[in-house]
Amino acid sequence: MRISALSERTGVPVATLKYYLREGLVPPGRPTAATQAAYDAGHVERVRLVRALTQTAGLALADVRRVLGVLDNPPADRLALLGAAQEAMLGAEATASGPGGEDPWPARVAAGLAELGWDCDPTLAARLAAQLRDAQRAGVAGLEDGWTAWARASRDVALADLASVPGDEEGAVRQVVVGTLLTDPVLATLRRIAQREVATDAAGVREADVTPEDASG
Repeated sequence: MRISALSERTGVPVATLKYYLREGLVPPGRPTAATQAAYDAGHVERVRLVRALTQTAGLALADVRRVLGVLDNPPADRLALLGAAQEAMLGAEATASGPGGEDPWPARVAAGLAELGWDCDPTLAARLAAQLRDAQRAGVAGLEDGWTAWARASRDVALADLASVPGDEEGAVRQVVVGTLLTDPVLATLRRIAQREVATDAAGVREADVTPEDASG
């Protein structure tokens, strides 16, 4: 197919496709003339992946390149694969303490992870400490004791994640990297649904239990 057809199949403007090609995010097509090339189903899949990583996952192009690099050259060892996938997903986000004196969160996170019995990668532990610190400084309450409850719930999510990883290397790296990036928004939405469910249960009222007379006052 020509680039115009690739645009129609993916819903991505031709100008954006040409940008992806120039940046090496999408491999070049098969040359058919001096200024023309043919594209196939593999290009359709790659364009949709790049689009999902930039729009749904919200990655910057530098992070998209990092993710694509892992997808194109996956490590053979499963543990190395997980490490490379997480490194690609983390990007270069800073985790240093901001202004305001000594930061207690690295020690809190280290103690909490030890209590859970988790052997955490130092980069991930530092990232977690920075995120919790920033949330507390923004006024979120109850984090000192509450974050470990989230950690325990996250373990159930991780078990579901790993259970879905296929046996082949290509499928495994795609599931670990792309699956995690694109289901993070799903987990955020499920959290909001669950919050409403729990709040409704606590109030003892269901929408179905409210009569028109009740709703009208």
